[in-house]
Amino acid sequence: MKFHVLAGALACAALTHAPITTAAPPKAAEAVTAQGFSPERLKRLDVAIDEQIAGKQLAGGVMVVMRDGKPVVFKAYGQQDVENAKAMRTDTIFRIASMSKALTTVAAMMLYEEGRFLLKDPLSRYLPAFANVQVALPGGGTEKLRRPLTIHDLLTHTAGMSYGAGPAKAAYDAAGMKDWYLVGNDETLAAWTDRFAALPLQSQPGEQFIYGYATDVLGRLVEVVSGQSLDRFIKTRITDPLRMPDTGFVVAPEKIARLANVYGLEGGRIKLMETSDKSDFVNGPHKLMSGGAGMLSTASDYTRFLQMLLNKGELDGVRLLAPKTVELMTADHLADKSRGDADGFGLGFWVNVRRGGFKELGSEGAFGWGSAYFPQYTVDPKERLIILLMTQLRPAGSSTLHLRVRTLTYQALIR
Repeated sequence: MKFHVLAGALACAALTHAPITTAAPPKAAEAVTAQGFSPERLKRLDVAIDEQIAGKQLAGGVMVVMRDGKPVVFKAYGQQDVENAKAMRTDTIFRIASMSKALTTVAAMMLYEEGRFLLKDPLSRYLPAFANVQVALPGGGTEKLRRPLTIHDLLTHTAGMSYGAGPAKAAYDAAGMKDWYLVGNDETLAAWTDRFAALPLQSQPGEQFIYGYATDVLGRLVEVVSGQSLDRFIKTRITDPLRMPDTGFVVAPEKIARLANVYGLEGGRIKLMETSDKSDFVNGPHKLMSGGAGMLSTASDYTRFLQMLLNKGELDGVRLLAPKTVELMTADHLADKSRGDADGFGLGFWVNVRRGGFKELGSEGAFGWGSAYFPQYTVDPKERLIILLMTQLRPAGSSTLHLRVRTLTYQALIR
């Protein structure tokens, strides 16, 4: 890996919004070693990403490794627009799909801290459309709820709300609830939630981990309880205070040139799937603020958000959550019901309950999630570490790069 002193200083400024010091910085390799990483071993991360780009398996991306709040890696690779030979930049804007869920979860937990609700409260107390929700039966027909559907069920994906699959698939299909992508819908989140509430759940609350629309419903809860639209709440209460100017639900006209193209793997090579000209984030109706999969961000913005969580709810003097709240969010709530990369699930993230819970390199207490567009993040409190890959690859075929970057980071950590 080539460590450029100026690039490292710019990385620090981009991530912290602090001025670049004029003092002579240490040599980059020495700085990386001081943060506990082997520069030679870290070269493997560069090699893996560069190989994917050279082999036409990936257009480009941005890789971030942070330890103790300082960048070990903050680098752009490849191109954000292959057809026009437009280089990837560290301030490129990415669609983050399910990585939106973490922001919506934090929004809900901020309201929880204000005493607006309890996690065990029935959802119907705040969203009356769910008062008479039914549960689909595998053999056909429906039954009543065995217990109330709660806010905790939304946060843990045990609310029986899938992205279409399950015994209520026909009803979901008929309602157009077939996919996580809601950005193009010409309806408000309130209208969508009322339509969704008329459908049966795919399982009884609390019985199964079913990944799906629960966080979109949670976003509507934020709106009702706060009295603000979801985008407004997230902007005024999260992204503005944390100085995340490029994170939101819409790409502003002056930022369109920074929106990366979406590529997908077809026949083993990347193919252009979406440009800004055809993006709902630019030209769409901009009505349905999907808290589950509808946001955009940059590597530096999202790293600041993750650093806040790693710091137990605070960054640069701005506190969004109490340490006890972050502790609750990153504890395992599901035990053997958990599904995904790790052996546990908290409130909004997978959680690594024990060493080896990844069945890969990792630490107890690490947490994270990913995106349908291929980004992936890991936050490791034990190692004071953030690992983030930002890119746009959908479909990703059999590529495992988004998971391998985690291994390639951990293997370079030597103390």
